[in-house]
Amino acid sequence: MKIISKNKDHKSKIRRHSSYRMHRWSVIPTLLLTTATVLLSSMTISAGISGSDVDKTRASLEKWVETSRIISQEKHNFELAREMLSERIELVSREIESLRGKISEAKESITEADKKQAELLQENEKLKEITGSLNSMAIDLEGKTKELLKRLPDPIRERVIPLSQRIPNSPAVTKLSLSERFQNIIGILNEVNKFNREITVTSEVRKLPDGTSAEVTALYIGIGQAYYVNGRGDVAGIGTASPDGWVWMPANESAVQIAQAIAIFKNETAAAFVPLPIEIR
Repeated sequence: MKIISKNKDHKSKIRRHSSYRMHRWSVIPTLLLTTATVLLSSMTISAGISGSDVDKTRASLEKWVETSRIISQEKHNFELAREMLSERIELVSREIESLRGKISEAKESITEADKKQAELLQENEKLKEITGSLNSMAIDLEGKTKELLKRLPDPIRERVIPLSQRIPNSPAVTKLSLSERFQNIIGILNEVNKFNREITVTSEVRKLPDGTSAEVTALYIGIGQAYYVNGRGDVAGIGTASPDGWVWMPANESAVQIAQAIAIFKNETAAAFVPLPIEIR
C-alpha cells in the first residue's frame, strides 16, 4: 500500500510538471503567431503587399503553428506515457521480485514437508515392524497363558475368569487392540503370581474315590501343591498340577496331619511342625 501511495504522488507530480510544460510549449506557438501577424501587418503597410498574399501567408503560418502545437502535445503525451510506463514497469518488477521470494519460500517449505513426510513414512515402517513383533509376542503369550490356565487350581482359575475369557480364540480376527491383549495377559499373570506366593484355604465339594461327593476343606500351597480333608477328618487327598489339569490322589493316612495344618493356618490351634506328603510330577 505504501508503494502504491508513493507511486500515485509521483504520478501526480509528473502530471503537474507535464501540464506546466504543455502549457509552456502551447504558449510559444501562440506568441509566434501573434508576432508573425504583427510583422506581416508591418510589412504589408511598408511594402504594399496585397491582402490576398497576406491572408495566404497568415493561413500557412496558422497551420504551422497548429502543427507545432500538435507536435508539442504529442511530445508531452509521449513523455507522460513513457514516465507512467516506467513507473508501471518498476512496480511490476517489484511485484515479480516479491513473487519470486514467495515462490522460493514455498519451495523450501515443500522441501521441508517432503523431508518430514519421508521421516514419517520411515517411522511408520518401523512401527509396523514393531507392531508385527508385538503381535507375534502377544499370540505366543496368549497360547502359553491358555496352557497355564489348564494347570491352575480352581480357586485362582475362577478368579481370573473375567480376564481369561477376553483372550481371543482367533488372534487374526480379534477386535481387541494389542494393548488390551497385553493387559489381559499381565492381569492374569499378576493374579497367578500373587496366588502362588500365598497359602489359600477354601471349602470345596470334592469327588471321592468311591464315587461319592463330599464337602472338604482344601489347603493350597501356591499353584503346585494342595491337600484336602473332610469334616470328620478321616478322608483326605493330595492335589498336584498336570498338563491336563489338577490330579487328586487319596491320602487318608495323612488326614490327621492335613487337618492339623489347616487348623494351624486358621489359628484354631498352636503352631507346630507338621509333616505333609508331597507329590512331585
